[in-house]
Amino acid sequence: MANRSKHKPSQRSAQKNANKGTKQKNSSGSIRIVAGHWRGRKIPVINADGLRPTGDRMRESVFNWLQFDIPGRQCLDLFAGSGALGLEAASRGAASVTLVESSEAAVAQIRSTLESLDAPESVSLYAGTAQAFLANHAATFDIVFIDPPFDKQLHADMLRLLIDGGLPGDALVYLEFPNRQRDIIDSVLPTWELIKEKRFGEVSAMLIRQMQ
Repeated sequence: MANRSKHKPSQRSAQKNANKGTKQKNSSGSIRIVAGHWRGRKIPVINADGLRPTGDRMRESVFNWLQFDIPGRQCLDLFAGSGALGLEAASRGAASVTLVESSEAAVAQIRSTLESLDAPESVSLYAGTAQAFLANHAATFDIVFIDPPFDKQLHADMLRLLIDGGLPGDALVYLEFPNRQRDIIDSVLPTWELIKEKRFGEVSAMLIRQMQ
């Protein structure tokens, strides 16, 4: 797993004070972890372009879909933002969770959140783009969360990179996208099996896997 050393206890304490300023300056609220080991714990959410954390109701529905699939699995949160999806998976018993985030402010906040949760080494952070991460790591995951900034329209590119990178055929992929971009999602679905889908106002959630 990438960059696991970033969260060794000896380094977390040193970073805790450095991250406090970012957290207090940019914080725009918080969301809670719905269930599991960290049930009820709050995750701070900063003001950052494109950061739009998955709300409690949507996360609860999505993880109800995945309740029997998360424990013991290797999970990847490709556009971590606040870390809500990946940390929910970790809270519910995932064997490992990798959080990928390119925003420096969001990375600093995630590091602070991992410190406050006393997250284990099985939760790691990759500070860089999803594209760079998938160039070398797509083949090692069982569950992938894809919730990029909506204006960048990256869903189709990410699905292609996952396949090109050797994502296991039985791996599950979660997509979150605005309803107005449904035609983009439909354009790539012929090579994927639709397992679950639900609309939440102007946003849809979808669970898919590669067509066998």
